[in-house]
Amino acid sequence: MRLDRLLSELNIASRREIKDIVRKGRVSVNGETARAPELKVPDGADVRFDGHLLPKPGPVYYMLHKPAGYLTAVTDEKRPTVMELMQDKRQGLAPVGRLDLDTEGLLLITNDGTLAHALLAPKNRVPKTYYAETDVPIPPEAADILSKPVVFKDFTSLPGKYERAGEKAAFLTVFEGKYHEVKRLFHAAGCEVVYLRRIAFGGTELGDLQKGAVRELTEEEVRILKECAGIT
Repeated sequence: MRLDRLLSELNIASRREIKDIVRKGRVSVNGETARAPELKVPDGADVRFDGHLLPKPGPVYYMLHKPAGYLTAVTDEKRPTVMELMQDKRQGLAPVGRLDLDTEGLLLITNDGTLAHALLAPKNRVPKTYYAETDVPIPPEAADILSKPVVFKDFTSLPGKYERAGEKAAFLTVFEGKYHEVKRLFHAAGCEVVYLRRIAFGGTELGDLQKGAVRELTEEEVRILKECAGIT
């Protein structure tokens, strides 16, 4: 890949500014100062801007522990977005699906559009597990209600996996991710969700990742995600 294209994809600066940056010797490739914007950069090269190591080109996969109050979007004029928590500013990075403004937890962010689409495709039934707290004690019949299809006006849910976690708390795994699905399912079971956190998605788990923190997925986690999404 040409050096100027690489720097552009990483959102270092505008195309015109990048040419000046390179010609001023502010970029190095494998320890050598680069002066030509058209320089071909080898795969896996060590590229630095003002001494700072830049992310390598190609698909990248991140897990973010989304805090409440951040919009799941790339940009927004009024509210902070999850992308503002990312240090990697390359073009094409985007959240996989969405979490409501008040919902916390595991959010995948990648520039691999094929995987993102497959993870969200209803036919692939990729599991998403949530921890929910409710306003009133969860009725005993919730286990039966949530483990079967629930008929709504606009869709019928797939059977979920329900596990009680306390008088007013439970884990619920869903396999589609319809709009407000988890909140609507608990409402159908006779209670309202007052706190919601996604703890797992497609075989990846939030674990002890701190709120607002980001980490790259391991190769094994990416393999598991692709397997869940039917990508071989």
